[in-house]
Amino acid sequence: MARHRLDPAILREYDVRGTVGRNLDGADAYAVGRGFATRLRRLGGTRVAVGRDGRVSSPELEEALVAGLTQGGIDVLRIGVGPTPMLNYAEATLGVDGAVQVTGSHNPPGDNGFKLVVGHRSFWGDDVADLARLAAAGDWSSGTGMVREVDVLDAYVGRLLAGYAGGTYRIGWDCGNGAAGPVVERLVRDLPGEHHLLYTDVDGRFPNHHPDPTEEANLADLKALVRDRRLDFGVAFDGDGDRIGAVDGAGRVFWGDQLLCLLMAPVLAACPGSAVVADVKSSQYVFDRIAQLGGRPVMGATGHSPMKEAMLTHDAGIAGELSGHIFFRHGWYGFDDAIYAAIQLIRAVHLSGGTLHAMRDAMPSLVNTPDLRIPIDPARKWAVVEAVRTRLADAGTDMVTIDGVRVASPDGWWLLRASNTQDMLTIRAEGRDATALARLLAECDAHLAACGVARD
Repeated sequence: MARHRLDPAILREYDVRGTVGRNLDGADAYAVGRGFATRLRRLGGTRVAVGRDGRVSSPELEEALVAGLTQGGIDVLRIGVGPTPMLNYAEATLGVDGAVQVTGSHNPPGDNGFKLVVGHRSFWGDDVADLARLAAAGDWSSGTGMVREVDVLDAYVGRLLAGYAGGTYRIGWDCGNGAAGPVVERLVRDLPGEHHLLYTDVDGRFPNHHPDPTEEANLADLKALVRDRRLDFGVAFDGDGDRIGAVDGAGRVFWGDQLLCLLMAPVLAACPGSAVVADVKSSQYVFDRIAQLGGRPVMGATGHSPMKEAMLTHDAGIAGELSGHIFFRHGWYGFDDAIYAAIQLIRAVHLSGGTLHAMRDAMPSLVNTPDLRIPIDPARKWAVVEAVRTRLADAGTDMVTIDGVRVASPDGWWLLRASNTQDMLTIRAEGRDATALARLLAECDAHLAACGVARD
């Protein structure tokens, strides 16, 4: 019986992701397909939807993945190039048992991987690790699955626009040459208002800028478009369309936790008392604002898979991360969808009776850091976080340990966690003023230095 070894480095907490030609190739994609088929067959599943982003390596990886799925006895519905939310929409509506998106998400162009769904829920954690066990043992199901092409783009766009009541605005859209481009082109044909598009042609080399709206430098072209055309605001998407960024008419950036504050208001108006989940990297303002609006604040672990699970566990109507993943359960399907979030942002502005600029003015001025990333040997990153947690516990420090360590003080708070998608440690801090923020970072730095890690 054939066996295959999957590099442990590509087995991430929420997906499979690596660098093509270094630790990820067609044989790995085939093994993922065979393993996923096996898991589905053992659950009684028979059909899977498959999509891919626009990366140069995605066609080859998809071909090998589909071969693994069909030889594992699973029928495949191929939806072609599109954003991950469109694949999730297909999984939710086509009567399939699971789904796989070939995507490197917001990672560099040479990276790629697979996001997996079973029964409308993420396939993650121990499930991902089990793919490696099945491959190493050659413990795979066998069969002859069929392949069928299915076009869901128009149906997906129609669902995005269903019942639209968001008013008319002048908006800039930056797709960054990612997989969201064709959907946005189709969407704005029927969306009221005036729309100006950037980089909607899908090009996996990302020739204009990297599609990661959490990096402000990547929003420069969108800011210029909004300023030069005097638009009301602009939105941007990552490489596979499940993370949103936005700028107001003055070019001020909205981060994911700030967008959640705007998007949750209509949800809480429709679902009074509902829980709202924000990730551990979010501003304290978010949790305070949830309570002010009558919701139940829940702090969750960062990552699209644990956020989805937390949303289900707490019966939340909406959830969101600093990274721009926004999950709608009220009125949607419960997955993170940046294009749907953009539609709901337009609606939130309309319901406010004002402008996105005014909504930003109403938010407090926060003194915080972006994600500060420290490259680290992947074999050490979890151990360093655990060592810091132990030091804090030994000192009797109160902390939140749902995802790394988050420490609050009269100055504000700081967070240290290990990235699940990159070989990085991540720091974030928020202080009541610049001096307080400096003290918080110095405290975190001191704990890292004791573990032999420097931020600079």
